[in-house]
Amino acid sequence: MILSINPENPHKRHVNQVVECLRQGGVIIYPTDTTYGIGCDIFNRKGVKKIFQIKQRDSRKPFSFICSDLAEISNYAQVSNFAFKIMKRYLPGPYTFVLDATKIVPDSLSTKQKTVGVRIPDNKICQEIVKQLGHPLVTTSANITGDETPQDPREIDAAIGRMVDLVIDGGITLGEASTVISLVDDQIEVIREGSGDISWIEKGY
Repeated sequence: MILSINPENPHKRHVNQVVECLRQGGVIIYPTDTTYGIGCDIFNRKGVKKIFQIKQRDSRKPFSFICSDLAEISNYAQVSNFAFKIMKRYLPGPYTFVLDATKIVPDSLSTKQKTVGVRIPDNKICQEIVKQLGHPLVTTSANITGDETPQDPREIDAAIGRMVDLVIDGGITLGEASTVISLVDDQIEVIREGSGDISWIEKGY
C-alpha cells in the first residue's frame, strides 16, 4: 500500500495512520533527507528481524535509528558535552553519529563494541512519525544490500513494497546516503562520506 504525504506539511491524519501501523508491529518505507529508509519501532523485534531478511543483511551489522530530538538521543546514547555541541550544530541534517549505547538499546541495534548510530533527518515526515510514535525508528536504506536505492518511492514499491506493510510517498529524495561520523571518546572519525559535508571538521567544527 502506498500512502502519499505532503513533505512540507504532513497531514496529522496521515501521520497517525503510519504510527498506528508501526504500533501494530508494521514495517514501513519512508523518506528522509538523504534516501528512502525502511524501518519499524526499535522495540519491535519481529520487525527488526524482518528488515534484516528484506535487506539480506548480516545480522552482525546493526541498523541505525532516528530520534525526534537531542533529548531523545541522550536516552539511547551516551552524549558528552563535546558530542552534544557537534550534534546540536549539525542536526537535523544528513548525518549519522555513532556513540556509545545506553543499556536500553536492543541488542540487535548495537554493535559488539556497544555503540549505536543515531540520526535526526531534516525531513518533516519522518520527524513527525517519530514524535507521534514516541520511540525511535529503525533506519536503513530501502534496498537490498549492495543495490542502489531508488529516489522514486514508486520504484521502491515495485522492488520491495510487497515485503512491507506501508510505503510512504513523500516525493523524490536526494538519493545519497548520510555521512557517518563516530564521536566515541570525543574523537571525530569519518566512517563513511555521504551527503553530509565534512569540511567543518578540518575547519575546527
